[in-house]
Amino acid sequence: MTYTRAIGFGANKIIRLIVRALALSKINPNVLTFLGLVINMVAATFLAVGSFRTAGYVIIFAGLFDMVDGRVARATNQVTRFGGFFDSVLDRYSDLALLVGLLVYYGTINRPSYVVLTAVVMTASVMISYTRTRAENIIPTCKVGFLERPERIVLLIIGALFDRMAPVLWIIAVLGNLTVIHRMIFTYQESKRLEEAQLRARSVAASSTSTAQ
Repeated sequence: MTYTRAIGFGANKIIRLIVRALALSKINPNVLTFLGLVINMVAATFLAVGSFRTAGYVIIFAGLFDMVDGRVARATNQVTRFGGFFDSVLDRYSDLALLVGLLVYYGTINRPSYVVLTAVVMTASVMISYTRTRAENIIPTCKVGFLERPERIVLLIIGALFDRMAPVLWIIAVLGNLTVIHRMIFTYQESKRLEEAQLRARSVAASSTSTAQ
């Protein structure tokens, strides 16, 4: 077994134990989701005052709640449609809270260029989620693009722990908006394909009707 597999196996075992303990406590999964938001707001406060390394550790802790809430819901048979909706909404608030913390920090140290950069990252983060939601109203699924939420959170953790937040923000700004563009192109292609398939089906149906007459 390689080191990476051993680490992954050990981490997964710990998560299973946590899920089991939480399931036995009969805690509502939505409470775990809300606690994740609260902890991310604490991390945002640390970002706002420039305590990046502490913020990084707090974000990791918050991520634990993000990983276990869905598992606890399944383990306790409490999976609901509202639970998925609630989780998604609070994830957006968590993302934006962290970035607001960075906005406050860069505004405090008078770095307007980084304030703008953080605002661009905020826009990309919202639009990545928005484009998928809107796309899936007209096509079955739209999960394309590299920069999903887990990747963005990992990048923010790296930037905080290693004090390399500025390069991380540039990466998220560029790749995030490329993800949005990718989803727009994919949605255009898929919706066009579906519309052409519907037209062919109508044409075949019309031909069948004419032949029958």
